[in-house]
Amino acid sequence: MNITRAANVMLTDPSHARLEYAPEFDRGSAYINGTFCSIDEASVPITDGGFMQADAAYDVVSVSKGLFFRLEDHLERFENACKKFYLRSPYDKNETTEILNKLVTLAGTREAYVWWAVTRGPTPANRTDPNSYNNRFYAFAVPYRFIASDEQRERGLDLLVSKRYVRIPPDSVDPTAKNFHWMDLKLSLFEAGEQGREWTVLCDAHGNLTEGPGVNIFFIKSGKLFTPDSGCLEGITRKTTLELAAELGMPVHVKPVTADELRAADEAFLTSTAGGIMPINSVDGIILGGENGPGALTTKLHNLYWSRRWDGWLGTRVNYGR
Repeated sequence: MNITRAANVMLTDPSHARLEYAPEFDRGSAYINGTFCSIDEASVPITDGGFMQADAAYDVVSVSKGLFFRLEDHLERFENACKKFYLRSPYDKNETTEILNKLVTLAGTREAYVWWAVTRGPTPANRTDPNSYNNRFYAFAVPYRFIASDEQRERGLDLLVSKRYVRIPPDSVDPTAKNFHWMDLKLSLFEAGEQGREWTVLCDAHGNLTEGPGVNIFFIKSGKLFTPDSGCLEGITRKTTLELAAELGMPVHVKPVTADELRAADEAFLTSTAGGIMPINSVDGIILGGENGPGALTTKLHNLYWSRRWDGWLGTRVNYGR
């Protein structure tokens, strides 16, 4: 079985084609604290705590074939993240959905990456009371982009387990609330680049795997699926993968796992809204399963993920108003 060339399908299949849009929205659309504009015109006030101190919660949902995928799950996770960070969105779920829908419509995208956030806003005189802050809402929609290209997914990514950096402890910043605290993740990407690797995953201070920049980590050993149980975002694509694996009859283990277990795996992959299921070829230079390329079970999960999405599974149709 070959990996579905999802990016190519999105570019060539008429049912995925971009609809008409105004020229100013060619690169995407944005919503800036009450106003819709082109993404090129979008800006954040320089004194906003989201810009100055990474003080914000955010989320990302994807659209494919004109369908938001698991929109309600994303909205619920975002609402929970705001609560954990003492943030108040000015919009409820229905209002947020309307904003996101209009952003996709303005950009004419049937394949979209849709991002939104609530920031703390400017710092008031009373810094200790979260209710004294004027929280702000920002969002944008751009044509969908993959972390890993078709070619990379067909051969599998070469992954590095970071040796220089550990993930920020959950007792410091809760990783289940999607946040801007990415410095450990970003630096590990540069570490990977210096060593000729394409992506990275970090461990915690105890040597257990957590997550990578914008991705969850999975591996397969003897037909069983493993993924970390803590120190990571509760990814929506992660959740989807666990459901698809159960559907295929794969035993699933959500538990503490180590880098050595990952390196000894038969197969492995990353998951993200920005890319779906992305096969891994090697970890720290070790070819998984002793054979180049995605494994059979990873390929099956990858292809099932896209076929189910394109069939409308758990999708919310974008109202393009046409």
